Amino acid sequence: MGPVLHHSHDRETQVPDAYNGMAAHEIRGVKWLKSSHSNSQGTCAEFAKLPTGEVAIRNSRFPNGPALIYTPAEVEALLRGVKDGEFDHLIA
Repeated sequence: MGPVLHHSHDRETQVPDAYNGMAAHEIRGVKWLKSSHSNSQGTCAEFAKLPTGEVAIRNSRFPNGPALIYTPAEVEALLRGVKDGEFDHLIA
């Protein structure tokens, strides 16, 4: 079984037109998820699927900092690369 995703920072209103570098706290109405593999302080990358199908990514240490917005195809390429071990050298 894979890692469990945790929800945080649920918001009440809808997402504005999202753009790269916007303040992550301005993205409302989404659930931010992070892996159960995050470190003991709970810090890692958090992901949120936007109503447009795009995916926002933020640093959980800076939840009000910038968010990067990716297309589903970009996220799929990243996840496939991670699963194939293409980025293992970054943590070895």
